[in-house]
Amino acid sequence: MPGPTLTAAQSAALRHVRGVALRDRPAALAVIAEHLAGSGADLRCDEVGAVITGYGRLTVNFHPDRLLRDGRTVVEALDDEGVYRSQFETGIGNGGLTAFPGGDRDRWEETMFGGAYQRPGVSAAERPKYGGLNLLDHPDGACPRFGSCHLRLRPEVVARTTFTFGDSHLGPTEVGTATVFEPVLAALLVATAGTGVSLGVSGMDTGTLLRTLLSRRERAAERAGRALDDYIEAQVHGELSLARDVEALVVDPSFRDTGTGRRLAGLARRHGFPLRWHCGFQLPVDGVDADFRGPDIPPLAVRVHAEFGRPGEPLHAALVGRAAASLVREPHRWADRGPAELTWQHLKQLWHVLVRFGGPA
Repeated sequence: MPGPTLTAAQSAALRHVRGVALRDRPAALAVIAEHLAGSGADLRCDEVGAVITGYGRLTVNFHPDRLLRDGRTVVEALDDEGVYRSQFETGIGNGGLTAFPGGDRDRWEETMFGGAYQRPGVSAAERPKYGGLNLLDHPDGACPRFGSCHLRLRPEVVARTTFTFGDSHLGPTEVGTATVFEPVLAALLVATAGTGVSLGVSGMDTGTLLRTLLSRRERAAERAGRALDDYIEAQVHGELSLARDVEALVVDPSFRDTGTGRRLAGLARRHGFPLRWHCGFQLPVDGVDADFRGPDIPPLAVRVHAEFGRPGEPLHAALVGRAAASLVREPHRWADRGPAELTWQHLKQLWHVLVRFGGPA
């Protein structure tokens, strides 16, 4: 099925990123060549980027049970509309909520894409959709920080995708496209030299990483990548259609036998792709680390479990989702904790603790 016709703004954004990447490509090739020399990988440095983007899978992580402004859950909206929408359209997200003209997301997109999306007449629907490049095929996707479930996209989508090493809100300078990926790869190799970063490659030296990335064998990883703060971000330009662009839906096991889980299964059937289950994240309520995301998170975990869990039930994605829905529907219930925005941030951080420390379901 052919991809969407890109608008003038979307085409301009891709051209801008490609131009920046081409400018930085010579220096990046030198870095890659240096790392290849000791890796044992039997490839020329100009082939590496194409191989990685060819085998890596784009994923878009999301929480299916979060509520939109119109009262629907994310999965209900996906099922009803058949497309994945950006924060500029939905008004919700699992990072900073700054997707409005003049907001932080608008400003960093202006820098990243050369002002393509700030031109007169450009609609919110034209904005890019954010995901990540799942290099080692980890079952929790490229960016579990942003959601317990993910859409795995078809390989064809990579042709209209731009990449940054690191989250775009940090203003990364290393950018690329599928055909000029070398600056992003060079940044990854530099970052993984020594101890590694949390792309699910921690502990690998660069030689091991390159051999793993370039191997066609045993690509599927059984363990979660747990990427929270380090990942290759992907920005998909053009409409993201479930029927055309999604290869599979991968779901957290806490949604089994729930209304959300049934809606996810129905979405997969109606839009023509398989539903898979990953290993999940769960944690005893007394196992929440007070140092990782701060001292406010353990008492919040106790409250979430007491008000929304069952005796003996561990913390998991669906349980955090029940609390998040309550915060929208019953804000008075949480008034003693201060502004709703603060509790919302703490619930996000509780999910981060689950990703970092939770065991498989």
